[in-house]
Order: sequence, then structure tokens, then C-alpha cells
Amino acid sequence: MPNRLSTFLELGPLHGPLAAISSLSRDSSIEKGMLRWLGRPYVRSRYGVSMRSNWADATFNLCYFGHYGRTLSDLLGKRSQPFVFLDIGANQGLYSLIAGKNPNCRQAIAFEPVPATFALLEANIAANGLDNVKPVNQAIAAESGTTIIRMPPEHSGGASMAADNGVAGLEIAIETIRQEEMDALIADGPEPILVKIDVEGFEPVVVAELVKSRHIDRIAAVFYEMDENWADPMALERMLRDVGFTSFRKIQTAAEATHYDVLATR
Repeated sequence: MPNRLSTFLELGPLHGPLAAISSLSRDSSIEKGMLRWLGRPYVRSRYGVSMRSNWADATFNLCYFGHYGRTLSDLLGKRSQPFVFLDIGANQGLYSLIAGKNPNCRQAIAFEPVPATFALLEANIAANGLDNVKPVNQAIAAESGTTIIRMPPEHSGGASMAADNGVAGLEIAIETIRQEEMDALIADGPEPILVKIDVEGFEPVVVAELVKSRHIDRIAAVFYEMDENWADPMALERMLRDVGFTSFRKIQTAAEATHYDVLATR
């Protein structure tokens, strides 16, 4: 209870009491309804960062109510040594914001190719006053150019370029870059690089580009989403093992046993 109380206090005079009501009642609809009624343009997520209100989007709701767990947020927010963060599939920027608020984050690069989502990412970076987070309106792919991404209209985080992910939705033209252009965005230095990949089944392509990076020896951890319906988990693990990763921690994030996150470290 003390830890929960401190969390409520840290959320401030509006969001703290609302979060407490949601927790005690086990019903978030009152909190959500109140914030929508107030019409607040920005709200403070359970993760402690300000985000542009976007209640019609399922991904925003997951960010606001803290439903992504604490593994990656703690890794980024509590790191006590200098680091660089690559956020591949940044969406509205939750993890880039968490990293950027850590004074030990030397640089965060947030890749988000969907223009409407990218606009929210930019707004959220500005709202948190972060000058160490660089938003990039492009996706990492095997080729540089343009392609189509499919996005469910009410779930921006479901956007995918993967052929094996049969997501239905809007078809949006986006720009892509490959490993060499990604490398050019990363400042040289001794700081370890932490990477998050959440690209809805396109992970094998992104990992294949990542392991070719001239910065690969600096990459200390890769946190990636895995859905076995879209990608082969052992193939991804082999690619990372071949460049020195030895530990693969599985983190269950959904009711389906085939959908989870993996934290790979050296």
C-alpha cells in the first residue's frame, strides 16, 4: 500500500485521486469520463509522462492506464548510467518520453512512420519539454523508399507492414530507411544503446537491419514484441545470438501464450 500511495501522490492533485478511485473501484470508466468531460488537452499517464489526450485510440488508453507493465519503463526510467535509446515503432512516444526524462539519457531517437501518429509524438515531446528526444517520421526496413502500412482506425499501435500480419484498416503511405541511414542518426560515443522494437510482426526485418549496424557492439539490450502467429521467435533469437546476445527473458504481456515481449541482453 505505501508504494501505491506514493505512486498516486507522484501523479499530482488531479490524476493521483482519479487513479486512486480507479484502483479502489477497479473501474477506470469514472476516471476516463471525468478527464474527457474536463476536456484536458494533455493528461499525465500512469508512467508519469504527459500525453496528448487521444481517448478514441486503444493504444493511448493502454499508455495512459499503465497496461504495458513496468519492465521496460523501469529499465529506461531508473537507469543510473548514461545511455542512448532507440525507439523503433514509437507510436505516441511513451517509452521515448520515459527515457528522455531520465537525466542519464544522452539521446533518444523515436521512429514513427505514420504521419498522424507522428504529430502526436512531436506534441508529446514538446509537452514534456524534452530536447534529448529526436522524432523521425520513418520506419526501419530492408530498403529505403516508400511503402504502405495498414492501421486499424481505433488502434494506432496495431499498424503493420508485415505480410504475415493480416491486420485490416487504413492503408497509409510511409517512408522507410535502412540500416546505414539509421546509423547516421546515432551519435558516436561510449554510451550503451538500449533498443525497443514494436512493429507488429515486422520485427525480423528490423532485427536483420539492427545487427548490421556499425553500432551493434554498443547495443546492450533489445526489448522486442513477439507474436508467434507473425514471426518465428527462434529465428530472431538466432540473429541476436550471432552478434553476442546470450540472455532472452520472456515477459508475458497478454492472455495468449503466443504473444509476449522478450528482453535480450548480452
